[in-house]
Amino acid sequence: QVQLVESGGGLVQPGESLRLSCVASGNFFDIKVMRWYRQAPGKEREWVATVTSDRTTNYADSVNGRFTISRDNAKRMSTMYLQMESLKPEDAAVYYCNAEYLYDPFDTYRELWGQGTLVTVPS
Repeated sequence: QVQLVESGGGLVQPGESLRLSCVASGNFFDIKVMRWYRQAPGKEREWVATVTSDRTTNYADSVNGRFTISRDNAKRMSTMYLQMESLKPEDAAVYYCNAEYLYDPFDTYRELWGQGTLVTVPS
């Protein structure tokens, strides 16, 4: 079984920084892609950033240049980070970790979500 556990959320003032972590652990063969999404109250969940297994990254326009996604891989564990700089009130949301993984080499890719971590940036 594979688990995604996020951490690092909290209350920060506008302009401050925060780093989120997402640990993927368990019995998997490969994690192809890891992503961060966020959902603000009353809004739909939106994609924030992606990092692939070869560490290629992509960002939503709203965070490009302020957020940095990265990833460390180990046997049966992969950790993804989101370094958030110059935070704005509009960045306040629950941030979710998402992963596409293979259980074994003959499997098809499966998708998994974490439970979310809350980032609060008061206006």
